[in-house]
Amino acid sequence: MSSTASGKIGTWRNWGGNVAARPAREVTPASVEELADAVRKAATDGLKVKAVGTGHSFTSIAATDGVLIRPQLLTGIRDIDREAGTVTVEAGTPLKRLNMALAREGLSLTNMGDIMEQTVSGATSTGTHGTGRESASIAAQIKGLELVTADGSVLACSEKGTEEERAVFAAARIGLGALGIVTAITFAVEPIFLLTAREEPMPFDKVLADFDELWAENEHFEFYWFPHTGSTNTKRNNRSAGPEKPVPQLQGWIEDEFLSNGVFQVAQWVGRAAPGTIPTIARISSKALSSRTYTDIPYKVFTSPRRVRFVEMEYAVPREAVAETLRELRTMVERSGLRISFPIEVRTAPADDITLSTASGRDSAYIAVHMVKGTPYQAYFTAAERIFTAHEGRPHWGKVHTRDAEYFAGVYPRFGEFTALRDRLDPDRRFQNDYLRRVLGS
Repeated sequence: MSSTASGKIGTWRNWGGNVAARPAREVTPASVEELADAVRKAATDGLKVKAVGTGHSFTSIAATDGVLIRPQLLTGIRDIDREAGTVTVEAGTPLKRLNMALAREGLSLTNMGDIMEQTVSGATSTGTHGTGRESASIAAQIKGLELVTADGSVLACSEKGTEEERAVFAAARIGLGALGIVTAITFAVEPIFLLTAREEPMPFDKVLADFDELWAENEHFEFYWFPHTGSTNTKRNNRSAGPEKPVPQLQGWIEDEFLSNGVFQVAQWVGRAAPGTIPTIARISSKALSSRTYTDIPYKVFTSPRRVRFVEMEYAVPREAVAETLRELRTMVERSGLRISFPIEVRTAPADDITLSTASGRDSAYIAVHMVKGTPYQAYFTAAERIFTAHEGRPHWGKVHTRDAEYFAGVYPRFGEFTALRDRLDPDRRFQNDYLRRVLGS
C-alpha cells in the first residue's frame, strides 16, 4: 500500500535531540482516506497512533512505539476564500510555505511565532505563539478544523457548527494530538500589510518599570534579557503605511546569520568548554547588539532563522505578574551559581477562548528559558519552574516541563471539559502516549 511506502523503521528524534522513540511502523499517507485507513489498521493491530511534524517540540508529545504518521505529503493550500477572509491548508504544510504562498496571493496571517519551520498542525496543536497586544497565538486564528478521529471517521468542526462541533472546535484548536489527527486547518487571513520593527537595547530595570506602557503602546512587544547582565534587547513591531524598507541583504546576513547564529554558536561552544567565561560572554553579547529599524511584510519581520540547537522551557504567567516573576528569576540566577549563556525571551498574548490554550481566559506573559543542546539544563529549569508554578504558570505544551494532570486541573478552569471530550472522541486511547497520560491523566 502506498501509504506505508516510507517503510523505514528506525529511531525518531526531535529537533532538540532530547527525545527519541522507536515506532513499530511509519506511515506517510498521501490523502485523508489513507490516513483514516492507517488509523483503522492500527486499531485492528492494537497499536497506538501519533502524528509528528518537524519535531520542534521539546516534550515527548509526538513520541510513540506504535504507528508514527508523517504528514509531509498532506501539504499545500486547498482553498482561498477572499470574501470570507480565510485559507484552508493541509495539515503537513510548513508554516514557511504557507507564509510564502499567502504573500504571493497578497495575504497574511495577523500574527505568528518567531520561527516558521514547523507544520501548521504541529504548531497549532501545541499552542505555538508570537507576541501581541490584541492578536493571539496561531491557533487563535483558526476558523475551522478537519480531523480523523479514533474510529477512522473524518470530523469537520468550526464555531458555526452543531453544539458538539463547537465543543470540539473549542478544544481541538490546541488539541495536543489527543482528540484526533488534524488533516486540514482553515485560518483567518487578511490583506498583506507592512510592519515596522524597532529593535533597541534597554536596561533590564527600565523594561520592567515601563513594561505596562511598552505593552500598551505597541501592537507586538517582546524583549530578550541576558542573564548575568542588566541588559535587554527590545523589539517593537507596529503596522506601517510604508514605504517598505527591508534590512539590506548583507547587513541582514551579518546581524541575523553571522551574529545571531554563527557568533552565538561559537559563544555557546566556548561557554560549554569554560562555563566561567559565560558572564563575560553575556556582557559582550548584550553590548554587541545595536539599534535598528526596518519595514517589511509580516513574516519577514515576525520570524527569523534559528540554527543554534537548544532545549527550552516556557511558561505563561498572568500578565500582571511578569515583572515580579522576572525579578525572582534574576535573584535565583544570581544566587544559584548557575551559568546561563542563553537569553531569556519575554512575550505576551491576550486572553483567548481555547480550552487548553496557555492564554485561556487570562491575559498572559510568556517567559522562556533556554539551554544550548547538550548542556545539562535540569538544575536551571527546575529552579525556574519553581518560580513559574508559584505564579500559577501554565507551561507551553511543546516545551520542557514536569507538570501533570493534577496540576493542570488547578490552573485550567476548563480542564475537565477537555478530558470529557477526549473520553467521547477517543475512549480506547488510540492517540495516547506517555506524555498525554501524564498531562491529561489516563
